[in-house]
Amino acid sequence: MTEQITNIPDKGNKKRIVIVGGGFGGLKIARKLKRQHYQVVLLDKNNYHLFQPLLYQVATSGIEPSAISFPFRKIFKGYKDFHIRICEVQQVHPEEQQVTTSIGSLSYDYLIISTGCYTNYFGNNEIAKRTMSLKTTAEALHNRNQVLESFEKALNTNDSKKREQLMTFIIVGAGATGIELAGALAEMRKFILPHDYPDLDTSTMRIILIDGGPRLLSAFSPQSSEEVKKYLTHLGVEILLNQQVKNYENNMLVLDDGNFIESANVYWVAGVKANSLAGLPAECYGPGNRLRVNEHNQIQDFKNIFAIGDTALMISEEYPKGHPQVVQPAIQQAMNLIKNLRNIEKGQPLIPFKYYNKGSMATIGRNNAVVELQKIRFSGFPAWAVWLFIHLMSIVGVKNRLFIFIDWMWSYFTYDPSLRLIIKPQPSKEETENKSNDK
Repeated sequence: MTEQITNIPDKGNKKRIVIVGGGFGGLKIARKLKRQHYQVVLLDKNNYHLFQPLLYQVATSGIEPSAISFPFRKIFKGYKDFHIRICEVQQVHPEEQQVTTSIGSLSYDYLIISTGCYTNYFGNNEIAKRTMSLKTTAEALHNRNQVLESFEKALNTNDSKKREQLMTFIIVGAGATGIELAGALAEMRKFILPHDYPDLDTSTMRIILIDGGPRLLSAFSPQSSEEVKKYLTHLGVEILLNQQVKNYENNMLVLDDGNFIESANVYWVAGVKANSLAGLPAECYGPGNRLRVNEHNQIQDFKNIFAIGDTALMISEEYPKGHPQVVQPAIQQAMNLIKNLRNIEKGQPLIPFKYYNKGSMATIGRNNAVVELQKIRFSGFPAWAVWLFIHLMSIVGVKNRLFIFIDWMWSYFTYDPSLRLIIKPQPSKEETENKSNDK
C-alpha cells in the first residue's frame, strides 16, 4: 500500500466518507453533509465542478468555460472537517477499506463512487483518435479552436476539395447534445459567419446529423422528435437516420451502407461509458461499465460502498436497463443516499430508491426547444424560455448565473456572441526544445 495522503487529520470518533467524483451526484451529497457528524473527503481529478449540459455552448463560442465551472474550494469554503484533494483515484481495496490515488492512499468508512462517464467509441480506435468529443472543458475548448480554425483555413485555400472538407461539419449521435450542437452550428452559419467572413461563401457550410436509430431524440416522444427534425431541416441541417458509422480516416467518414462523406470536422456524441475503478470484482460491473447496485445504491457484496449517477446500474421493472444517464437520477440518488447514511448510523431500515422522472428538455436554437413533463408536452418559444430558466438556475454560483445570463441576452439581441477566440495551450519547454532540435 502507498503512503497516506498528507495533511488530512485523523477522523477521531467520526466516520469518514470518501466521495470519488464531484459531478452532480457527488456535489449534492458533499453539500448536504455540511452539518453532519462525518469527516468528508472529496477526490476529483479537477479542482472545479463542471456543468456539462452547456459544454456545447462553450464549443460553439456561446459562453466562456469559467461560466459553467465553479471551484470546489469556493463551494466548500467554511465547511468543517471537509477536505478536497485533486488526484486520480487508481484502485479500491474493499478488504482494507482504502483507496489508492496518485497522491497516496486513504482509508474510508463509507465510499461513494460518482465518477461519471466518458465518450464511448464502441471499440473503434480510429474514430476515437480523429473525432471531436464533448465531455470535458478541455475538449470543448479544443472543439472551439478547431471550428474557428477550419473557417480560417477555408478562407486561405484555393483547393476547392479541401475547402469543402473544412466547411463540412458532421455530428454523429442525435441525442440532446447532438441536436443542440447542430442547432448552434446552424445559427452560427446563419447569423455570424456572413459578417465575420465576408470573403468566404459561408452558404457552402454543411451540417450533417447522423444517427443509427429511426428518429432524433429517441428518449423523447415521436411528436417531439418530428418537431425537432422539421426545425433542424428548416435551419439547413442534413439528417441521416438508420445509419451506422464504420470508420473515419483521411477526412473520410465511411457509413455502413458503403457511402462516405468527406469532412475535416466530425463530432462524436453517440454514446457514453461509465468510468471504472480497479479493485472491484468483475461481476460488480454490468453493461456500459456501470456498477451493479441494489435499491439502496450499495454495490453488491459491499454494504459500505455506494455508486450513484451515471456509473450506477440499478435494474428494476420500470428500468430494466438502468436509469437514464442524465442529471436527474444522479441528484435524486444522492438525496436518497444521504437519508440512508443517517439511517445506517441510527440502525434504522434503509429507504429504497424510487426514481421520479420530472421530464426532459432540449433546445434546438433561438426561440425553439422541446419540453416534456409528466403529462404535458410543449415546444417553441415557451419551451425555450423554460429551458433557459431551468439551466440558468441549475448553475452553481450567482456570479456564474449572471455571466451566462448576460452572454445569452447579448447574443439574443445582437446575434453576435463575443467569444470567438482561438486560444491554444502553451507548449511545455520540453516540447519547444524537441521542436528546436528537430530543425
